[in-house]
Amino acid sequence: MEVAGQFDYIVIGAGTAGCVLANRLSRNPDNRVLLIEAGGKDDYVWIHIPVGYLYCINNPRTDWMLRTEAEAGLNGRSLIYPRGKVLGGSSSINGMIYMRGQERDYQQWAELTGDDSWRWEHVLPLFKKSEDHHGGDAEFHGKGGEWRVEKQRLSWEILDAFRNAAAEVGIPKSDDFNRGNNEGCGYFDVNQKRGVRWNAAKAFLKPAAGRPNLTIMTGCHVQKLVIRNDEQGKRCTGVEFTGGGRNWFAESMKETVLAAGAIGSPQILQLSGIGDAAHLQQTGVDVVHELPGVGANLQDHLQIRSAFKITGARTLNKMANSLIGKARIGLEYAMFQSGPMSMAPSQLGAFTRSDASQATPNLQYHVQPLSLEKFGDPLHDFPAFTASVCNLRPTSRGHVRIASNDASAAPKIVPNYLTTPEDRKIAADSLKLTRKIIAAPSLQKYQPEEMKPGVQFQTEEELARAAGDIGTTIFHPVGTCKMGRTDDALAVVDSSLRVIGIAGLRVADASIMPTITSGNTNSPTVMIAEKAAQSILGK
Repeated sequence: MEVAGQFDYIVIGAGTAGCVLANRLSRNPDNRVLLIEAGGKDDYVWIHIPVGYLYCINNPRTDWMLRTEAEAGLNGRSLIYPRGKVLGGSSSINGMIYMRGQERDYQQWAELTGDDSWRWEHVLPLFKKSEDHHGGDAEFHGKGGEWRVEKQRLSWEILDAFRNAAAEVGIPKSDDFNRGNNEGCGYFDVNQKRGVRWNAAKAFLKPAAGRPNLTIMTGCHVQKLVIRNDEQGKRCTGVEFTGGGRNWFAESMKETVLAAGAIGSPQILQLSGIGDAAHLQQTGVDVVHELPGVGANLQDHLQIRSAFKITGARTLNKMANSLIGKARIGLEYAMFQSGPMSMAPSQLGAFTRSDASQATPNLQYHVQPLSLEKFGDPLHDFPAFTASVCNLRPTSRGHVRIASNDASAAPKIVPNYLTTPEDRKIAADSLKLTRKIIAAPSLQKYQPEEMKPGVQFQTEEELARAAGDIGTTIFHPVGTCKMGRTDDALAVVDSSLRVIGIAGLRVADASIMPTITSGNTNSPTVMIAEKAAQSILGK
C-alpha cells in the first residue's frame, strides 16, 4: 500500500459539500487538505449547458447509475436514482433550482438536536455568505459569494397561465421562495451564470484548486476509514482507498470529513464497520463501532407527474420535434445563452397546502412546458405541459444498506415511498388540487385534457394507487446519517456533525438532515458545509 501523505484534513467526496469544505479548509495555507473523489472531472460539455441534464442523468460518464429496490408503494416498480459522478457531484447534473426550504425546517432541526445554532435566524447568514444573488445584498440575500443565483432567461405563456390559475384557487403569486415562507407561485431562481450551469466545482473548487496546500485526487474509491483505539477511545486516523491501479493510505492528523452524500456516506461508514451490528455481520464486515442509525432515516421527495394535452399555446414538445425548431433552439442558445437550452428541468414552481390543517405549505409543484411518458423518453409530438407535485414532508422512512463487503458494489436503496397512510392521503389530495388548478378560468382557453394519471382515477384509494404508478424521485435523498441528541438511538452525528463515539470524524452533507427540507436540497447542503467548516476551524 502506497502512502499518499499526511494531511490535517481529509475530505471524502467532491460533491456540493466537499467542494465547499475543500475551499474553506484550505484557505489557511497552514492547513494541508486532501480531497478524494471517486468520479472524474466535470469536463463533459453537457454538464455546463443547462438542458444537458437530459444527457447526464442515467449516463455512466456522469451518473453512478444507482437504482432503488422494487418499491411496494410504487406498485413494485424500481426507480433510477441519479447521483453525480464528477467534480461537483449532483450539482453537476441536477435541476439547478436555488431553494433553501422553510424557516420551520430549521427550527425543527434545532429542537431535534437541542442546538439553537441550527435555527433559521442563525443559518440565514450562512446562506447569504456563499450567495451571489441577482438582486444584490438585501435582508434575505447576499452578494459577492461564490454561489451564483440568477433569474431564468425565458418564460412561457402556458406557465404564466398556470400561475394565474393557481392564484384563482388561492395560491398567491410570489417573486422569491427563499425568505423563510415559500408559499406562492412563481418562476424558480437558478444556479446559473449567464445561462450556463453554475455547479459547486466552478463556484468553490476551481478558485481553490491552485492552492499548494490542497491536493485533489479523482478516480479514487474509498475502501474504508481507518479507526484506531487509544487511551481516549476510538479515533479516525486516515483513509484507505484505491486509484490509478494502486492501493493508497492517507493519514489525517486532525479530522476526516465524509461528504459523499446521502448514499455514499452511510455506505463508507458501513464498509468501515460503523453501523448496525447485525447488518454488518450479515455482510461480512467486522463491527468496529455500533451506530444503528447509519443508513436509516432515508427521506426523499416523490414527485407525482400529471400531464395535460392542450391547444393554442406553444410548448417545447412541438419546438423540439421539428428540425427547424431544433435549429432555432440551438441558434438562440449559441447567440444569447437563452431559450430552451438554458432551461432548468422545471421553470415554474408553487408551494401550497394539501389541506387547511397544514401550518405551512407541504406541497411543491414543478411545472414544465413539455410532456413525455417517462424520463429518458422522447417528448410527445403534441402540445402539452406537466405539473408535478410532491409531498414536502413525507412520513415514510427508508434505508441505505451495503449488500456485501465489496466497496465497488452498489448499496441497496429502499426509500419506502407511500408506505404510510399519511403519505398516501397527501398524494391523493395533491392530485385533486392539481385538477382544481387546471379547472380554473385562466387555463380553460387551452382546453387542458388530462393524460396522466387519467380521469378514470377518482377515489382517494384510486388516486393513491395511481400515484404509485406515476410517481418518481425528484432526486432529494437525505437523512441517512442524521444528526441528533446523543440519547437518540438513530442519531449518527451530534449537532456539530461529529460522528458519535469516534473522534476525528465528521459527516457534512445532506445525509445529516434529521428531517428533509421543504424544497430542493442542494443549497441547504451548501449551508451545511459552510457550518461544518466553521465548526471544524473553531470559528
